[in-house]
Amino acid sequence: MKRLIALLLAVMMVFALAACGQSAKPAATEAPKAEEAAPAEEAAPAEEAAPAEEAAPAEEAAPAEEAAPAEAKVGQTVLKCAFNQTITNPEAKTLLKISDDLYDATEGRYSLEVYPDASLGDQAQTLENVMIGALDMSLVGNAIIEPYASDFAIIATPYVYDDINHQERVFESGDPALAALYATTEEHGFVVLCTYSLGARNLYTRDGPVTTPEELKGLKIRVIGSDTCINMMNNMGGVGQGMPQGDVYSAIQTKVLDGAENNIITYVDLVQYEVAPYYNYTGHLLLPDELVISKQVLDKMSAEDQAALRKVCEESMPYCYALCDELRSDYQAKAEEKGVTFSEADIPAFQALCQDQIAEVAGRTEVTKGMYDLIVSLRESA
Repeated sequence: MKRLIALLLAVMMVFALAACGQSAKPAATEAPKAEEAAPAEEAAPAEEAAPAEEAAPAEEAAPAEEAAPAEAKVGQTVLKCAFNQTITNPEAKTLLKISDDLYDATEGRYSLEVYPDASLGDQAQTLENVMIGALDMSLVGNAIIEPYASDFAIIATPYVYDDINHQERVFESGDPALAALYATTEEHGFVVLCTYSLGARNLYTRDGPVTTPEELKGLKIRVIGSDTCINMMNNMGGVGQGMPQGDVYSAIQTKVLDGAENNIITYVDLVQYEVAPYYNYTGHLLLPDELVISKQVLDKMSAEDQAALRKVCEESMPYCYALCDELRSDYQAKAEEKGVTFSEADIPAFQALCQDQIAEVAGRTEVTKGMYDLIVSLRESA
């Protein structure tokens, strides 16, 4: 009887895991609401479908009972990829595109299955599983990689990029300095395939606009709990407070925090405008997200298939940046409808306060020096 019960429990776990994944095209047929998309740091679950503007006119639509979702391209080997946000997130949509492109490039030998909504664990847990080969792939924030490969701090330092276009040029450059940075993770059991970004993070506050370091002075602001981010906020004039995202709304509401910082998509998605209705364009941080694969898994692929995977991942970056750009514009309009007050900040004043931090991070190692030189060389003014 004990053996029978154990067998039944094992079968139930297998079915539960299979239900979590999303292959190249998820099965949902209902158009998502724009506010359901969210960036890689935090979000709520949702299903993906075609945007509303792509839906066929009513007179051309097929009866609901005749409609069927497009078949996913499922490879002979399916690589499981963890993602902590909704399947409608632009980064998740990019992963689904990679799956289809990889299937085509390897003649059906490989595809991806995306597990959204942190169904396989949080980002730190999934990276650990990738490192030991228990999970094939994951999309994680740069701050999750920094404890293992500290040189990654240079690409997540405040005000190191002029703007989102500058950052995109860096990650799409294919420069040897970028390859040298990525190589630092291999000793830890994972390989970085490509890097995305959902846009600039800005301050948002509870009691009024914050546009200068003097107005920020002494305010307690939630940041991602990494040394880079905490030091950033302290240098800008505030008091950096590392805190889980799920606690931020109530912390601002109860005046434990004076505000937080994030990109416009997350700010609206988590309805934090309700407790912090002042969104201040400080543009202080462009936080990268990296797509990683287990080195054990990658090494088992043929040289031809490894090259195909790297190529489709590299080609996915412009696609993801374009999706995010469209979404940010939509989200600002939504925030304005909610009564959010937008303010332009004195960016040069904040930048000046972060120069020592940039110099310290950039000078740590030969790898960080090389990356910083690349970043500087790709400025439009260079």
